[in-house]
Amino acid sequence: MREVREAFARFWPLTRGDRKWLVLIIGCVVVAALAETASILLFAELTDHALKEGSISAFWGPAGAWLGVAVLGAVVGYLGNSLAVWTAERFVLRLRAGVFRHVQDLPPHFFQKHRQGDLVERLTGDVEAIEQMVVSGVVGTVSAAFSAVFYAAAALWLRWDLALVTFVLAPLFLVAARRFSGRIKKASQEERAADGAITSVVEESLGNVVLTQAYNRRRAEEKRLDREARAWMRASVRGARASEMYEQFVEVVETVCVLAVIGLGAWEISAGRMSLGQLLAFAAFLGYLYPPIRNLGQLGLTLTAATAGAERIQEILDAEPAVADPVAPVPAWPVRGWVSLHGTSFRYPGAEHDSLREVTFTAGPGELVIVTGPSGAGKSTLSKLLTRFYDPTAGVICLDGVPLSDVPLEFLRENVALLPQETLILHGTIRENIECGRPGASLADIERAARDAVAHEFISALPEGYDTEIAPGTAILSGGQLQRIAIARAMLRGAPVLVLDEPTTGLDSVAARRVVQPLRRLMAGRTTIMITHDLSLAPDADRILVVDGGRLVEAGTHDELMAWDGVYTRLASPGKGITVSV
Repeated sequence: MREVREAFARFWPLTRGDRKWLVLIIGCVVVAALAETASILLFAELTDHALKEGSISAFWGPAGAWLGVAVLGAVVGYLGNSLAVWTAERFVLRLRAGVFRHVQDLPPHFFQKHRQGDLVERLTGDVEAIEQMVVSGVVGTVSAAFSAVFYAAAALWLRWDLALVTFVLAPLFLVAARRFSGRIKKASQEERAADGAITSVVEESLGNVVLTQAYNRRRAEEKRLDREARAWMRASVRGARASEMYEQFVEVVETVCVLAVIGLGAWEISAGRMSLGQLLAFAAFLGYLYPPIRNLGQLGLTLTAATAGAERIQEILDAEPAVADPVAPVPAWPVRGWVSLHGTSFRYPGAEHDSLREVTFTAGPGELVIVTGPSGAGKSTLSKLLTRFYDPTAGVICLDGVPLSDVPLEFLRENVALLPQETLILHGTIRENIECGRPGASLADIERAARDAVAHEFISALPEGYDTEIAPGTAILSGGQLQRIAIARAMLRGAPVLVLDEPTTGLDSVAARRVVQPLRRLMAGRTTIMITHDLSLAPDADRILVVDGGRLVEAGTHDELMAWDGVYTRLASPGKGITVSV
């Protein structure tokens, strides 16, 4: 139970603000249990006086009281259960939002280590499991405990000696729950991991359906899904068998208790020491007593199973963001766009070697600085450092002379726009995709950005224009058109510093040429750092930086570097690298 206590202590603070409702729910539970107890006692009175004696006059008083108690119990039960569901869903909402907020701050390498489908499962099923522990578990435990106490007290009041005899078997429920908890927790861990694996396989297969069809991978994907589904089935069956074994054991124990009560009661009635109404009430109290005790044992199993989800959520929450807002951030200022790196080095977490080593350069407003080099040289790492997905392991990067580590992340990313290597498209309309560059922008501003990106013409030709729904990998637009929508988004943002990471990757030569013109407009007047293999804009660059093996090995203009016959010459020369076209 140590894992349960630790998980409960970790997530209980999230109930702050709802604890008054939990107290009210518990109050409803107590009133409902009292109403049920009173109903059983009134039933005993009706049996002994109205039914046994055949007196209709003795019927009305207890019957009216019983009906009143039943109505009170129903109203209180409805209010308590409704409030419990509302409180539980508020907890889920708060927990999921907190985990999701934390996930969004985690560095790129975290998402490379975890399958996306598994993370989705953690934000859905595992979050629900924690609610079962923290909110529903508390309410269920208190409800079962109060019910057991009231019914036991009433049974003792009727016949304390018979009650003590039947109470001897009650601990068997808790002992059985403890014996089965280990099996159920292990099965729950395996089942939740398999759930995440199934979600991942389905998501990956649907996302790569073209690859699946083109390479005849349908059977291979079916085998992947079947393998994960069978693992889930095995875990699910093991957990169900353990739970069912516990349930059936409890049924046998309850049957033994009921038979003992009936036998002892018959003996007591024959000796004249107990009335039929008392026996029926006593049996009813025991009938109502054992389910709460059984529920306490079942709650223990539920809590044990929930720790599997709690451990998976805690793994996410324990993952540290690579960067954080400064403790004492510099105040906002009108950014001019000077970017400088001073002896900057960086090594990815867990890597054996630096991706960048002692890189130093400066880029100013209106300048186009192209960063190129062989694949794997460390170029794209620069984009992650300039937008502060990571901090350098050595050296410093500055914006207008201010170290990026002193700049609030939100302010930094408002002033340093990234056009990433992958064309990022959201599920939504074209208008919404462009507008996310500057939320709240007017339609006129959105259209102006689209015109500058040479996208307005093809957008307007669509039947629904800017209200056309698009999604990642949509077939209604070409790769070049999607890239121009992304460029329009960056234009709308209007940041003074622009970082372009392979802006023409994946485009054919025709599409790339169509993108170059809007790229020139986008770069006008801004500090632009372009990381690319495509050197079509190299002759226009104010400076070209060549990175090889993580080091800055060459720097200069296109003409200067071509004259040196170095790494850049090999990259730019026909037959050796990328052909430069003006």
